Amino acid sequence: MKDTHRVNSGPVGLSQPISEQIWAAKYQHKTDGHCHDHTIQNTWSRVAAGLAACEDGTQRAKIEGQFFAAMQNFQLIPAGRILAGSGTDRHVTLSNTFVMRTLPDSVEGIMDTLKDAALTMKMGGGIGFDFSTLRPSGFRVEGLDCPAAGPLAAMDIFDATCRMLVTGMGRGAMMATMRCDHPDIEAFVMAKSDRTRLRNFNLSVMVTDDFMEAVEEDRTWSLKWEGEVTRTVRARDLWNVIMKQTHSAAEPGVLFIDRINAQNPMHYRETIAATNSCAEQPLPPFGTCPLASINLAQLVSNPFTKEARLDVGRLRSLTSTAVRMLDNVLEVSRFPLAQQAALAKRQRRIGIGVTGVADAIAMLGAKYGSAKAVFLLGSWMQTLQNAAYAASADLARERGAFPDFDAAHHMQTAQVQSLDPEVRALVAEHGLRNATLTSIAPTGTISMLAGNVSSGIEPIFATSFNRVVTRPDGTKETERVMDYAAMVFGRLYGEDTPLPESFVSVADLSPADHVAMQAAAQKWVDSGISKTVNCPEDISFEAFKSVYRDAFDSGCKGCTTFRPNDVTGSVLST
Repeated sequence: MKDTHRVNSGPVGLSQPISEQIWAAKYQHKTDGHCHDHTIQNTWSRVAAGLAACEDGTQRAKIEGQFFAAMQNFQLIPAGRILAGSGTDRHVTLSNTFVMRTLPDSVEGIMDTLKDAALTMKMGGGIGFDFSTLRPSGFRVEGLDCPAAGPLAAMDIFDATCRMLVTGMGRGAMMATMRCDHPDIEAFVMAKSDRTRLRNFNLSVMVTDDFMEAVEEDRTWSLKWEGEVTRTVRARDLWNVIMKQTHSAAEPGVLFIDRINAQNPMHYRETIAATNSCAEQPLPPFGTCPLASINLAQLVSNPFTKEARLDVGRLRSLTSTAVRMLDNVLEVSRFPLAQQAALAKRQRRIGIGVTGVADAIAMLGAKYGSAKAVFLLGSWMQTLQNAAYAASADLARERGAFPDFDAAHHMQTAQVQSLDPEVRALVAEHGLRNATLTSIAPTGTISMLAGNVSSGIEPIFATSFNRVVTRPDGTKETERVMDYAAMVFGRLYGEDTPLPESFVSVADLSPADHVAMQAAAQKWVDSGISKTVNCPEDISFEAFKSVYRDAFDSGCKGCTTFRPNDVTGSVLST
C-alpha cells in the first residue's frame, strides 16, 4: 500500500479527461483565439487577483494569496460564474442565482419583467419567477373584451426568450413557481407533459403547511384569485395530480414555502415566493447570491484506513476564507439590473456549501445514508455554519454590518439561536456582514472539474460511468469517468482491489436514505439545498408519495425526485 498521507497533499491538477474538457470549455480564459490561462493554476491566480482587487492596498497581496491557497487544491471552489468571469473584462455577472421582480398582472409589467430577465440571462444569470401573481386563464381583463391568457401563456413567452439567448457561457436556466391555491395550478403542474414545452424552465409548486394538513386530513382545498374562492377541490386529488406528474416526469418539484419563509433570516423584511433555477437559493424579488463550495473530499487525511479523519480545523479556515471571498464578489461583480445591485449591497447574501460529501464519507469508512453518515454530515454542516457566522461577524467588525441588518429581529432568528454561544456573542456585538451565509448548490460541473468528486450532498452516482458529452459542434461522445474516491482507493491499494463496503451508489440507496441526508444538512443551512431523491423505477405510487411526506416531516424545505423511465431518460450510464 502507498503512503496514505500524501494522497491529497501538494498542488492538485486536472486529474481526468473530463476535468480538462470542462476547464477548457468553461473556465479557461481565452479571447480572440488568445489563451490567457495556460494551466488551472493560472485560472486560480486570475480568480484570486480579481476577487482581491477591492481589498485595501496594504493587505491585497496577502488576501490574494489566501484565496489562491484555498482554491489551488480544489478545497474551495467558487461557482462557475466566478471561475469564468473573475479577473477578466467580460461583461458578465459573477452570481449564478437571481430571482426576478414580482410579476405585475399587466401586459406592460410582464414585458418589463421579460426585458429584465433577458438582460440577466445575457450576463449569465440563472433566474426564478413566481407566476402566482398573474390572473388565471379565462378571467376577465378590465377594459378588454378578451379573457386573460393566463400564467402559462406568459411562461411560453419567457421560455422562447430564454431559448433565443446564448450567453457563450452556457444556456439560460429558469425556475417557475406557483402557489398551490392558484386557480391554474393543475395546468401548471401538467404543463411539461408536452415534452416540447417549457424546456428552459424547471417547475416547482409552492406547497403551504395548510395544504399539507388538508391532504393529511382529507379536507377540501380552495383555489383563489385576489382572495375570492374560484373553485374547491379535494386536497388529496390535487396532491395526486402533482405526485402523478412528478412520478412520471420528475417535475414539478415541491417547495415547502411556509418553512422557507419562517426560516428565512430576513423574514422580518420580506416574503419569498421563488428560488433560483436549481432551488438552492430562495430569494426575494431582485435577490441575488454568489456561491462557493468547500470540497470535503480534499480534507480527508489517511483515507480508507482506521486513522481516516476529516480536518475540521481546515474546514473552519476555508469557511472563513469563503465568507470574505464571496463578500468581495458583491463588490467586484457587475449586476444586470440596478435593483439587483442595490439589494445585493443592502443584504449581501452569500451561499457557502459543500461538495464531495459522499466521497468523504466513503473515505471515512461510512455508508452514505447510514446513521453514521447522517451524523457526520450534520456535524460538518454545524461546524461550517458556526464558522461562517463567526467570520461574517468578524467581517462586520471590519467593514460594517449589512445595511438591512436589524439586531433585535436577527438575533431571534432560528439560525442565530442555533449557533454556539460564543458565535452568538460575536453576532450580538458586531452584527453580520451577510444576511444569509449557507446554501448547498448542485455543483455538477465544478465537481467534475475537481476530479469528479461526488456532487454537493448527492451520493456517488457510480464508481465509474459513461457520460454523454455534447461537443461545441453539437456532436455527442461517450466517455468513461471515474469517481474521485474510487480513483484514490485504486491509487492506494491497486485498481484491481475490490472496493470497500463504504462505497455505495445511487442504485444501492433507498429514497429514505436521501431524505435523511438532506434533512441532516438542512438543519444547519440558512438558505436551501439542491438535492435529488433518486427513486427506483418500480417504486409504487403510494411509496413515492410517502417520500414527499417524509421530506416535509423531516424538516426539508423542498423535495425533488427522479425516477428513471422512458420520459426522464438519463445522460449517464454505468
